Amino acid sequence: MNPIPKSESEWKKRLSSEQYNVLREKKTEIPFTGRLLHNKENGMYTCAGCGSELFPSNAKFDSGTGWPSFDKANAGNVELKKDFSHGMARTEAICRKCQGHLGHLFDDGPTKTGKRFCINSCSLEFRKK
Repeated sequence: MNPIPKSESEWKKRLSSEQYNVLREKKTEIPFTGRLLHNKENGMYTCAGCGSELFPSNAKFDSGTGWPSFDKANAGNVELKKDFSHGMARTEAICRKCQGHLGHLFDDGPTKTGKRFCINSCSLEFRKK
């Protein structure tokens, strides 16, 4: 999948300042503030940058960390990259289509997958079924 060809000025026009900071500059939203943190509706979590389908609602769980957490992703739409920023070794989760930063993947999830995608709420939209 080829990344969406947008300039940074085009992204700034399309996204809110918080979305731009997270999706394009790899920042993190303040925990426990995201509008989708407590969402329990049935549907699909999509990328706020491009609309790509990222996480099914049945993969969401409450991790208590302050960010939406998922135990699986739509593998073809979420790309994983090594991230050594901030003096840590982590796995970054990005949208394959627009290359937007979503959050990180950890191997401490409580479900049988053992995975916890810790995702910034502002990097997501929700499409109800």
